Amino acid sequence: MKIARFRTPGTPARLGKVVGDRVVELPAAGDSLRDLLPRLAQLRPALEAADGPGHRLADVVLEAPIDNPQKYLAIGMNYRAHAEEARAAGIPVPVNQLWFNKQVSCLVGPYDDIVKPAVSDQLDYEIELAVVIGARCRHVTAENARSVVAGYLVANDVSVRDWLMARSPTFTLGKSFDTHGPIGPWLTTDDEIDDPHGLTMRLTVNGEERQHWTTGDMIHDIWSQIAELTTVMTLMPGDILATGTPSGIGAPTRTWLRPGDVVRAEIDGLGAIENRVVAAGAS
Repeated sequence: MKIARFRTPGTPARLGKVVGDRVVELPAAGDSLRDLLPRLAQLRPALEAADGPGHRLADVVLEAPIDNPQKYLAIGMNYRAHAEEARAAGIPVPVNQLWFNKQVSCLVGPYDDIVKPAVSDQLDYEIELAVVIGARCRHVTAENARSVVAGYLVANDVSVRDWLMARSPTFTLGKSFDTHGPIGPWLTTDDEIDDPHGLTMRLTVNGEERQHWTTGDMIHDIWSQIAELTTVMTLMPGDILATGTPSGIGAPTRTWLRPGDVVRAEIDGLGAIENRVVAAGAS
């Protein structure tokens, strides 16, 4: 099932399921995907059978599927080819899993603008497969990790490179500017994806392909990521884990995003998000 959070003119955001080119309202689901996730298994038969009012996707505004997660965590340099390009750009490559926070205030919808901050010209893109946690969990083994996954999103881990590397070397500030967390276009539940490590990812800027890779190139797979994180902390329903980006980012060639650029990120089976870059104060 594909669960979207959407709104129509003059109405608040609510949940619906995407069927073809339409979204069907799910009144029983409420208006918060984070709140729905602990009840999803119980409500699923009713949601799948729902045949209520529908809207053309072209006529609705899609919002960030998870609007209020407790945590948005991301792993750095988790693709082999990307690690090598990072090394070439002078970025140390970690031996172990390298995790950082993207503050949840950075989240925006799948077609919202990305604001280029006035304080930097080094705005970069990173397509990522994002995992959404479906159950409160701690000390999860890699063998059991898939059982706590609700589903998947397309994410663009927008990065401000000079703030990431020099101004704030913990990564958090350079990864957390407002609007630098577009996600969507909806949550695709785990049962619809045979193997999340076998998906093709593509990112274009103004139609020019910049990243084209498969999720099978991860150094640390999704299950080992969940095992590592839950050794440290409790993950909660709605928490988002961005699982790394492949090669092709702008940093090695200093090919930065500029106002007017349109960034499209697509993952097989999950859909696509598309965001226009605007200058600060222009959005």
